[in-house]
Amino acid sequence: MALAEKSQTATVQDCSQAQLSSTNQDVAFESASYTDKLAQHATRCSTPPRHSAFNKFILYENKLRFYVIISNASDSRHRIVKIDRTSQNDLNVIEDETDYSGRQMSAMIKMLDDGNKTSGGIGKARIIFGVAGFVRFTAGWYMIVISKRSSVALLGGHYLYHCESTEIIPVCFNNKVDKPAEEQRLLNIFKQVDMSKNFYFSYSYDITSTLQLNLTKPNRFEKTKWWFNDRYVWNFHMLCSPFNDQSPRGGQAWLIPLIHGHVDQAKLNVLSRVVFVTLIARRSRHYAGARYLTRGVNEEGNVANEVETEQIVSEALTTPFYVPSSEHQSGRQPSPHYTSYVQYRGSIPISWTQDTTSMSPRPPIEISVVDPYYTAASRHFNNLFARYGTPMIILNLIKRREPVPRESKLLEEYTQCVRYLNQFLPEGKKMVYHAWDMSRAYKEKTQDVISYLEDLAEESIQMTGFFHTGSEPYSHHLQSCWSEDEQYRPAWRKNFVFGKRAFGHQLYALGVVRNPNLPFDSVAVNMLTEMYHDHGDTIALQYTGSALVNRVETYRHLPHWNSHSRDIIENIRRFYANSLLDADKQMAINLFLGVQGERHGQVVQARGKYQEWFDTENLRTLFPLAESTQSLSDFVGRRGDFWSEYYRPLLVHFARKAFCVLHEYAAGGVSYSPFLPSSMHVVHQPRFCGSFM
Repeated sequence: MALAEKSQTATVQDCSQAQLSSTNQDVAFESASYTDKLAQHATRCSTPPRHSAFNKFILYENKLRFYVIISNASDSRHRIVKIDRTSQNDLNVIEDETDYSGRQMSAMIKMLDDGNKTSGGIGKARIIFGVAGFVRFTAGWYMIVISKRSSVALLGGHYLYHCESTEIIPVCFNNKVDKPAEEQRLLNIFKQVDMSKNFYFSYSYDITSTLQLNLTKPNRFEKTKWWFNDRYVWNFHMLCSPFNDQSPRGGQAWLIPLIHGHVDQAKLNVLSRVVFVTLIARRSRHYAGARYLTRGVNEEGNVANEVETEQIVSEALTTPFYVPSSEHQSGRQPSPHYTSYVQYRGSIPISWTQDTTSMSPRPPIEISVVDPYYTAASRHFNNLFARYGTPMIILNLIKRREPVPRESKLLEEYTQCVRYLNQFLPEGKKMVYHAWDMSRAYKEKTQDVISYLEDLAEESIQMTGFFHTGSEPYSHHLQSCWSEDEQYRPAWRKNFVFGKRAFGHQLYALGVVRNPNLPFDSVAVNMLTEMYHDHGDTIALQYTGSALVNRVETYRHLPHWNSHSRDIIENIRRFYANSLLDADKQMAINLFLGVQGERHGQVVQARGKYQEWFDTENLRTLFPLAESTQSLSDFVGRRGDFWSEYYRPLLVHFARKAFCVLHEYAAGGVSYSPFLPSSMHVVHQPRFCGSFM
């Protein structure tokens, strides 16, 4: 971070090679003819690469305007955005999409500084790392800027960052508030969503979409208003509402979409090969909130607290997503060293609630709306078909038998829901439904919980596959659909077992192991376990107020000596958070996301057909092999140039973090192979494995 900031500071001192893109209107103090000449000359200059991203931001401010100067990593492109500070009610943003050189930018900055002498000049340069949007409460607008960041992952030459700190800056210089107490109350509520925790972004990689979508459907946003998947952008309200729900012309250069969830990366040394494991969890902004206050599904088909988890396993032989072509000396071909597996979890898609007024640690469950046609659930599944394809695997792990029916109510209703909707789907497209009482199986010791989940995971992977960029002699895979987890509890335990099983297949596809069956007590799986621990704790804290309870070691009958007391403490903490803090948390999330009232932004929709509840177009093959192969080749040929700007040997923070993880696991006592068990015992062999060479 410090080195990156020094580099940007040097850029400011070197005549600020950040471009000023300024239009010819609203510039009383500027020479319009001179600005036109600069723009015309910039247009005649050699055009830089189309897909070189902007990642340097310099903010100037005076009493009249903000000036945001934007540059790319190589300082070959510069733009400017002007934000007026004289109007309290209106947000006036002037963008110039012209690319300027460093010399032209120097002249522009000097001209602006001379033109603003009466108001103290253009102002002092300040380093920021992007604009997260604008927000308004009772009076004027606020601008939210990212003031500190840290790199957490590197994927195909693209850095993924964690938002470490933000600042809320009033746009109007003389901001007059008629209701200061109400304004301050709303501002404090807004700040309860801590943007310095678990918000992530990237300047050049679309972190809102999966690796498979990024590589095989690079043109998916050409006919949309936005350049990202807005479902997982938590600051979407701050990006669209200031511009009347329209995408700014040059907004992709300076507005930063943020996802909320978890990003983690570690690397594993296998002799002379380095394997990177990356976990990306994306929380949906639709129907998000506290644990007991957002349950089930809303009228639009959005389920509560939806999370998409992507597990990327890659080998770092080359930095970008491509390698030199074996056929053409100057050509490229997709790198065969990237694999991706995606899981999805969400609340059970029927209308149900829990009464939190009784102060009970286990509030009763009530089915609030009984719909014999399951309209909301049908919208939910139809949306998943459109996003992920078919067939769909559903895993339901809630309790089947209870002394006082609670979860079992949901089991019966949800089973009936899937059975009803499935009867109208054509053969080969029906949803595969598994309902299994994991808690009872563990307590009665009638089944090995982990082994049974591994069998289900193997069955799921054989049906859905996973994404692999490889070509011959490597196998080329596409994940044709996703496994969906509909649960009452957090889905981390299922996520880990499925992720562990996919991890073996991903390593096998990369040619790292000879067999995809990895023992639990191997160094590689221990590393993955810790990553999923962090993943589960982070997601659980975000909407339950406490870390995970009953970790995977519990179900393996290997609990730590203090695990029971830890679970008791976490249960007490969760009860306190759910009983006393959830209402304030829900209010803060609604204000942050721009949700009005208690409807979570729902739009009343017309009832669809009862039998043809799905769109036939959504049942098609989402990723045809030939089309995806061609799209992947086009991507590496036209859009794979980001990495050349992002090679920064002085940025050592991420590498040191990864090296520490590597050193820890390499020195863990197992020196011969990270994929062999530390203690020799019989390893469970899941079903459906087939034979491997």
